[in-house]
Amino acid sequence: MFGIGTSELIIILVIVLIIFGVGKLPEIGSGMGKAIKNFKKATSDEGSDVAAKQDKPKVG
Repeated sequence: MFGIGTSELIIILVIVLIIFGVGKLPEIGSGMGKAIKNFKKATSDEGSDVAAKQDKPKVG
């Protein structure tokens, strides 16, 4: 995964803990989870919208 090993991930997590603190991590995680969920929903909705437009006959 992008050439990142275990030691690099641990260093990144420690830096994040230092910057944001332990209390903010659940808020950051839930915010990122909601953002990913909304992105997936938007991309799947867009795909179904395109398919629905292609199925309709053109009038005019």
